[in-house]
Amino acid sequence: MAKADFYELLGVSKTADEKELKSAFRKMAMKYHPDKNPDDTEAEKKFKEINEAYETLKDPQKRAAYDRFGHAAFEQGGMGGGGPFGGGGQGFGQGGFSDIFEDIFGEMMGGGRGRRPSGGRERGADLRYNMEISLEEAYSGKTAQIRVPTTISCDVCSGSGAKPGTKPTTCPTCQGAGRVRAAQGFFSIERTCPTCQGRGQTIADPCTKCHGHGRIQEERSLSVNIPAGIEDGTRIRLTGEGEAGLRGGPAGDLYIFMSVKPHQFFQREGADLYCSVPVSMTTAALGGKFDVTTLDGTKSRVTIPEGTQTGKQFRLKGKGMPIMRSNQTGDLYIQIMIETPQKLTKRQRELLQEFDQISSKENNPESSGFFARMKEFFE
Repeated sequence: MAKADFYELLGVSKTADEKELKSAFRKMAMKYHPDKNPDDTEAEKKFKEINEAYETLKDPQKRAAYDRFGHAAFEQGGMGGGGPFGGGGQGFGQGGFSDIFEDIFGEMMGGGRGRRPSGGRERGADLRYNMEISLEEAYSGKTAQIRVPTTISCDVCSGSGAKPGTKPTTCPTCQGAGRVRAAQGFFSIERTCPTCQGRGQTIADPCTKCHGHGRIQEERSLSVNIPAGIEDGTRIRLTGEGEAGLRGGPAGDLYIFMSVKPHQFFQREGADLYCSVPVSMTTAALGGKFDVTTLDGTKSRVTIPEGTQTGKQFRLKGKGMPIMRSNQTGDLYIQIMIETPQKLTKRQRELLQEFDQISSKENNPESSGFFARMKEFFE
């Protein structure tokens, strides 16, 4: 059966950039991850295909080869007579075009494949956790308990991957280097060892619990300290709390991405808070006072002078959000919104009509002169 197109697997176009590829991969990987689809062989197969697609397309050199030759660029013997380049390919072994392309052109460009540490110890993958908190929690800070599905070091073999009482042995093919060389014309080509897959060691008797990987899947509970004043989009890094390394390698990191839920009354801009408060027309005209409950639970009194207009702001100093890792605090701005009376009684209407009749331009300076200024402007 023909292999699926890598771009179609990830659901992206052929012009997708690195950010789009990563976003699509994470979305698809979460959907088909074996932990979320236990005993589902189709999901497991899909997960492997997605991984293969991303591993290819995230590498600029592999992607260029795939765009030009498709899956044939990475098939066994791709450099041989049936491959896209033709002309002998003996001596390159199972690595095929993928290894050779990376090793030759990667080193020429100053890059190349990152080699595994001696002894097959590989650093574990970094993990991402999305956490949503309320504005009140962002104001006061909190300690949150989260559960993270990850891999941990196998407790039976202590991460070695070998059955207790045995040890991994040096790979006889590469002598522990993890890489092998093959001569081809004027070139000496180095590629990943096909026997140990670059680890430099082989395991004759693998651990029965982790099957030689040195790590197992498990959900861990972690305590996370959320500092007061944290902002939406902040990233918290927990060093060494990611996936366990392969065969005793160092663990990756856990990155917690924070998002703050919208608040019913307050809008946040940096350390400052804004709150729109409706007041009656009479209060705005005659002046008055009202109390506002702030995020710290206390009440602050706001005094508005007579003749206050819609949009007028009053600052409550120090009533905003705390600024992380400092003793400073933002301010709270109260913005006045004047409410027009509705559902007037007959008497109320009469009083307003009487007020309108005895009003002068001094009572409404803005509206009185607006149309005259507009006429003068356009003429």
